[in-house]
Amino acid sequence: MVMFASESRKDSLEFVEETKEFVCNLATWDLREQMNHTSAPYPRGVNELTEAGLTPAPCRLVKVPRVAEAPCALECKWLQTVELKDVDGRSMDGWVVFGQVVGVHIDERYIRNGLLDTAAMKPIARGGYHDYSVLTESFTMRRPASVADTAVPAAAREAAKAG
Repeated sequence: MVMFASESRKDSLEFVEETKEFVCNLATWDLREQMNHTSAPYPRGVNELTEAGLTPAPCRLVKVPRVAEAPCALECKWLQTVELKDVDGRSMDGWVVFGQVVGVHIDERYIRNGLLDTAAMKPIARGGYHDYSVLTESFTMRRPASVADTAVPAAAREAAKAG
């Protein structure tokens, strides 16, 4: 499952609802300038990818192109669009689009021991205002298989109390 949000009914949202499909291309540190360039308010019909110097590449299961330079791209079928409302039920002109992943493209350079090394791709995340973050390190933590697996050892509980 994939989702993206839109602050208004921008072309991306309109195209998804018209075609019933989209591609989620991973934005990375190396592609940050091009990603930002594609967010300019181009008139409908202008190809943002080519304007930003990116290369459209064919997908296998959806008709819309992916970004060839992106190390990871998810082909998606549109499920629904949800209009966001404030606490009083008034429209906020905010939208969330949900899609089901039906195809995946991953650059093999980022596969380590059969697993995706996400941090090696240096994905970026949008923060607030004009801020972004870049992931350069990750760690592994297994989810507990049962509630008993969450028991904190007595020594750790005592250390936490003393701290």
